[in-house]
Amino acid sequence: MSGIWTYSILGNYSPLSFLQVNSFLETSMLRRSVGGRSTRSICLVLACLSLALHILLAIFCLSVLQTACVPPHSSSSSPLHDPGSTSRQTKSSVIISNGIFANNATEWEKEPTGDKISTKGMREVDPGGSKLEALFSHPLYNLQRPEMQEDDWLLRVKNSEDEEEERDTGGEEEEDSYWQSGSEEDGYDKANWTVAAETHPPWLRFHLGISRWELYHRTDPLLDQVTHYISTQRILNVVQKRGGTQLKLLMSFPNHGEALLKPMRQTRDAETDVNLFYFSDFERHNAEISAFHLDRILGFQRIPPVVGRLVDVVSEIKDVTTDKKLLRTFFTSPVGNTCFYGQCEYYCSTENPVCGGPLALEVSLATMLPDLTLAPRRSWRSPWRRSYSRTKLAQWEKDPAFCDGVKQTPPYDEGTRLVDLMDMAVLDFLMGNMDRHHYETFEKFGNKTFMLHLDNGRAFGRHSRDEPSILAPLRQCCRIRRSTLLRLRLMSRPGFRLSDVMLPLSEEHPDFSESLCHDKFGLRNSELFDPFDLFDVRDFGKV
Repeated sequence: MSGIWTYSILGNYSPLSFLQVNSFLETSMLRRSVGGRSTRSICLVLACLSLALHILLAIFCLSVLQTACVPPHSSSSSPLHDPGSTSRQTKSSVIISNGIFANNATEWEKEPTGDKISTKGMREVDPGGSKLEALFSHPLYNLQRPEMQEDDWLLRVKNSEDEEEERDTGGEEEEDSYWQSGSEEDGYDKANWTVAAETHPPWLRFHLGISRWELYHRTDPLLDQVTHYISTQRILNVVQKRGGTQLKLLMSFPNHGEALLKPMRQTRDAETDVNLFYFSDFERHNAEISAFHLDRILGFQRIPPVVGRLVDVVSEIKDVTTDKKLLRTFFTSPVGNTCFYGQCEYYCSTENPVCGGPLALEVSLATMLPDLTLAPRRSWRSPWRRSYSRTKLAQWEKDPAFCDGVKQTPPYDEGTRLVDLMDMAVLDFLMGNMDRHHYETFEKFGNKTFMLHLDNGRAFGRHSRDEPSILAPLRQCCRIRRSTLLRLRLMSRPGFRLSDVMLPLSEEHPDFSESLCHDKFGLRNSELFDPFDLFDVRDFGKV
């Protein structure tokens, strides 16, 4: 058509002219075609380059915003830790580029990657040895970390330089006068403590070993010393601890140490009535013991050491108490057992007494944390706190997107506080604890520290079923600390199963015997990990 049109316009009937015009038009079209392809190629390259830059920018933003508190190495100046020992390590909720963490202000470390647990460097499980030691020798429990800084310790012993500085500034030596007055009190041992750690009683060394990242080192021999100390020391005084809903006693020892007592209120294997609400059950003394061991096995180190003990209701409580209100509640039951009930909100009445058999009473004793005057703690309301109502639901139970608001609210909008909550949910799920309404942190460390997992008395109430709602934080936020998930998967393997690791503790610790709900960690062990299958280690955006 174009050839005919050109032919008529030129008015030239020569075949040569026609061919020349046709050739000219074809050449022009070819040039335009080549030019178009070149332009499209350049646009495509620019688009790819722009996409790559946006991806790099997104990765950089994630690495900056999703910061985490990295627990450091024990320093040689630590009064508790061995300089050559290694400790637990916390992880960020977001993994960047093959497990390598980066931050503009913090030094990070490498972590095992992939969806399989590495066995490199793992000691073979000795059938005749300790399975707990084999677990703690795994690389997941021995990750490298930076050195401790001076301000990473909760407390420290004053040295001569500090005392000279106080004298120069006119400060008073209150600490010396305090211990001197304590040594003169009737019944207390004379305190001859110096800067040297070997002069300190076990409870004081435990206090001095608390850091920004953990309460203790999981394999530190001091743990055995602390638990042995509170289970054998002579009880000097007993008073009722104020606050809380159920009966708790504060025990004092001759070397100025203290422990929190929770009495046995029901048999160890008794399950909570299915018709009771989660806030209507007795607290269990054995739940406190089991919670301490489980917290340690999970690598958290956020529960103070707890041990079981048999106490004489008369000679070790009634005869030594200075609490007149507590003393007035003692009575002898119709069968001759010595009982008492104290004063509290729930179950402190003659209908719900604590009784010896006739004198011996099984209790749990938890190591006390430093006094609030020395180490203040802040109490935080848990975002996933239950309503504690028989008719109302909490907001998170009605709103599937509840976590979106939590992630925008301090202190959960930065650092590791959000994944610390996920750790607590994991612990509570494994224990069946629905009574987690608050948690505490040490004020000295601000928001860059761990959460204390205190008050676990309502755990292990129902070992015949799990409570999926406890995992609501994980489901709604789709977050979990990577190391926690890897350790859970490790403990689902033969030789490292929770039933294999926890139950032999009853042989190593006689007071721990039968304090676990064996059915939950034995017969139903594999089912405990089913809810965690919704997380994939390879999904770096969520794990």
